[in-house]
Amino acid sequence: MSLHIYDTSTRAIREFVPVEAGRASIYLCGATVQAPPHIGHIRSGVNFDVLRRWMSRSGYDVVFCRNVTDIDDKIIRVSAEESVPWFVVSERNQRAFTWAYDTLGCLPPTVEPRATGHVPEMITLMERLIELGHAYASGGDVYFDVRSYADRYGSLSNQKLDNMRAAADTDDESCKRDPRDFALWKGEKPGEPTWPTPWGPGRPGWHLECSAMATKYLGSTFDIHGGGIDLIFPHHENEIAQSQAAGDGFARYWMHNGMLKIGAEKMSKSLGNSLLIPEMVQKVRPVELRYYLAAPHYRSSIDYSEEALLEAAAAYQRIEGFVTRAAEVIHDVDADAPLPQAFADALDDDLGTPQALAVVHEVVREGNVALSRGDKEAVARLLAETQNMLDVLGLDPRSPQWRGAGSDLSPVVDALVAVALEQRKAARERKDYAAADAIRNQLTAAGITVEDTPHGARWELSH
Repeated sequence: MSLHIYDTSTRAIREFVPVEAGRASIYLCGATVQAPPHIGHIRSGVNFDVLRRWMSRSGYDVVFCRNVTDIDDKIIRVSAEESVPWFVVSERNQRAFTWAYDTLGCLPPTVEPRATGHVPEMITLMERLIELGHAYASGGDVYFDVRSYADRYGSLSNQKLDNMRAAADTDDESCKRDPRDFALWKGEKPGEPTWPTPWGPGRPGWHLECSAMATKYLGSTFDIHGGGIDLIFPHHENEIAQSQAAGDGFARYWMHNGMLKIGAEKMSKSLGNSLLIPEMVQKVRPVELRYYLAAPHYRSSIDYSEEALLEAAAAYQRIEGFVTRAAEVIHDVDADAPLPQAFADALDDDLGTPQALAVVHEVVREGNVALSRGDKEAVARLLAETQNMLDVLGLDPRSPQWRGAGSDLSPVVDALVAVALEQRKAARERKDYAAADAIRNQLTAAGITVEDTPHGARWELSH
């Protein structure tokens, strides 16, 4: 089976056939950096990181572009409220997003363009649209004329133009030919940053920037455009209109992840129900939070609860426990071992992570049985399968990401615990059980759990 994905534009599962054989190009709508990220934002990053990893594992050379919107109405509003320059707001929050992506194990994008670095490309795109009769300048702004594209506008969101609401993206709608026309460029206003254009100084409209950046880095026609389901209209609808009206093929597949909710409400900054990443990684470890976000199907909604979060953490710990115990028996894992076919089939079926993780848990159960009966050959095979599956999902507990690469103190901890366990073993051999128990209690107090097995004592950090 080859990769099949749900394409929002056709509302159907389609086989993935890339523009260029052996190469996959992905554009993900990234952060609008007016505030630090909550887990709803980072869910998108995790979902598309799994897609990217699976495509790479499937043999594609993946080019992954994730943009940063570093200027828009919200950023300017925060800038005014705090009496700081707009770029201070953007920079600090982009750093917060980068930290969050890194903390949850998302691979760095191939390229991460900022909107403000691509004004020349935006000007070129507007010039093309005006020349073709799809855009017009008015009152210092530049607008896309939706009537000029009426036969196709609304196809992504499955709406009719006559039923659409006004764009409501300017202070003065009288400059528009039609209230549904959307702003490509916003003219200069007091206290706002500006860039020069043939139509006067101003700043980008939200939709224009993504079309300019996606085509610059991925080409006029590329494979996949992704983002949250809340971006389908108007953002992605407008991207399609302005790009295809200018003559670009643009994205061939549209993928949208579901929302993360608290109760019945979408998680958002405006509702005050955001759960920020630094808070979340105090409740569970980053790898467990990644498991929680990756486990549901990417198109489903997640209704957040702390109970569900802790259940996900416990599920991950069961996987981790097998990997840890098996690695004490098998030191060299075959990184080229084939993945279970059921796992591959699950991910090829519209990135079915729930089914893929079910396969992981089944292999772990088999592995625990093999460990209990001392079948090293089976343990080696099942550990390799488990780690290779977890690598695709970005969840391998033995990867540098989760072992604390860089300032890793695990060798020191290993050595110190080994000394303590040798002392405990010697105390037990001389039947000084009080001393042995005291050593174990001291280790427990230090956050180290000791388990006596037929193969000797083993230990792990308490969760």
